[in-house]
Amino acid sequence: MQAEPSKTSDSDLLRAVGRGDEAALAACYDRYRLILFGLILRILNDRAEAEDVLQETFLQVWRRANDFDESRGRAFTWLVTIARSRALDRLRSHGSRARIAAEAAAENRDSVGDATAETLRSEEAVVVHRALVELPEEQRRALLLAYFEGLTQTEIATRLGIPLGTVKTRVRSGMIRLRELLRDQFQGRR
Repeated sequence: MQAEPSKTSDSDLLRAVGRGDEAALAACYDRYRLILFGLILRILNDRAEAEDVLQETFLQVWRRANDFDESRGRAFTWLVTIARSRALDRLRSHGSRARIAAEAAAENRDSVGDATAETLRSEEAVVVHRALVELPEEQRRALLLAYFEGLTQTEIATRLGIPLGTVKTRVRSGMIRLRELLRDQFQGRR
């Protein structure tokens, strides 16, 4: 890559990764490791597991960068989707959902770990947080349960005591609105 990593767009980085550019992968890792680690850690609630899953995420990015299609969404969204999927796969493969849920329930919900604090300070987290605040409460709650607590839509319906169809509608509507808000936020930065 000739451009400095901070000036290179996320889409350009992923295209370079797809061409086998290790420096582009390193730049992508440096740019998103904190926010992705925070997301993974929040789902798994285990630092060592989260570190492993972060590595698996970037291994998948290395292998599948050519699958990224900018017309289907932002590079950041693609990376978050991979990280979340890998974390949920790990959670399910270890059968530790009940243990993690019990630990999370016992833990003070207001406490924030070091990695999460670093993530919240990152620029992307601020933009995402601002966009989430603009969503209606029911959509925001469904998205937080799905993407930050790692619950399935069926589990969300059970926890909230609402029909599964309502959860699906709220998650879908929330994602559409969030995508619009983030597109506006990120386009405003260019």
